[in-house]
Amino acid sequence: MNHAEITKTTDLIKEQTTNLDLLRQEVMKVMVGQEKVIDRLLVALVTGGHILLEGVPGLAKTTAVKTLAQTLGLQFQRISFTPDLLPADLIGTLVYDLKSGSFSVKKGPVFTNLLLADEINRAPAKVQSALLEAMQEHQVTIGDKTYRLPEPFLVMATQNPIEQQGTYPLPEAQIDRFMLKCKISYPSKDDERRIMNRFTKRQQIEVNQVMSAEKISTLCELMDQVYCDEKVCDYILDLVLATRKPSNFGIKIDHQIEYGASPRASLYLNLAARANAMLHGRGYATPQDVKETAYDVLRHRIILTYEAEAEEVESEDIITRLLNDIPVP
Repeated sequence: MNHAEITKTTDLIKEQTTNLDLLRQEVMKVMVGQEKVIDRLLVALVTGGHILLEGVPGLAKTTAVKTLAQTLGLQFQRISFTPDLLPADLIGTLVYDLKSGSFSVKKGPVFTNLLLADEINRAPAKVQSALLEAMQEHQVTIGDKTYRLPEPFLVMATQNPIEQQGTYPLPEAQIDRFMLKCKISYPSKDDERRIMNRFTKRQQIEVNQVMSAEKISTLCELMDQVYCDEKVCDYILDLVLATRKPSNFGIKIDHQIEYGASPRASLYLNLAARANAMLHGRGYATPQDVKETAYDVLRHRIILTYEAEAEEVESEDIITRLLNDIPVP
């Protein structure tokens, strides 16, 4: 892509960022101090990826996706994952009609645009598999027929980091299908004061629709045009390869990593970096875009050894070391 094409893409993106700014303003009426979460949701939306949010209860994870759905004018469904949940409760089932003597399809809550899978690690593996198949294929099979899911289709799953009874940890192969894993922390004192002042009064906060499915489609098409230079692509590949064999890059932490990131990591890191560039009004990705999205793309793809856990090393520490030691183009 030449300079003129990049400039043209940047100009088109700047026209669209007005809509994104309006969207952020609407969501921030309800969400306080969670700008990063909103940006990551938008990254997932324009790339067609899915997002896993980890945080203790009460940090507005449900509110975030519900508000986003309102501002986008999209369908929204929430399903609470429980140990007795069945795949049919999620994707739907065949219902027998006694009068006609035939079966009819009753579609489940997965037939929506934004699906909130609350506490995904509370459901058994067969339910998690049913959801993750829908995420991967954007379709489900009920009986002997296959049904396409609406577009766009975004799954926002939440899980509680506190070990509790009745949880089924997500296998690495399943969690790898989430493009991003975003950790939500407690708000600052000032943000919590704003939350307290805003939501302890009996008043309804109106959130307006500022975008449509057509505008989202336009953003997705624009995202495809965002340029990623070969040097930036090499930087992405170096980061991902270093999670598998860091000693090849002069970083002596092989004993801390059981398994490195899969090839999905380089694909998603490229998409996330370009989407991050677009959210900042640019038609080209930079190494800084890679750095800003690296933690959310890589943190759930690095499996640590028992030795690392004994040393209280976390995947974030590994990513920080890689970002500090691998040369930036």
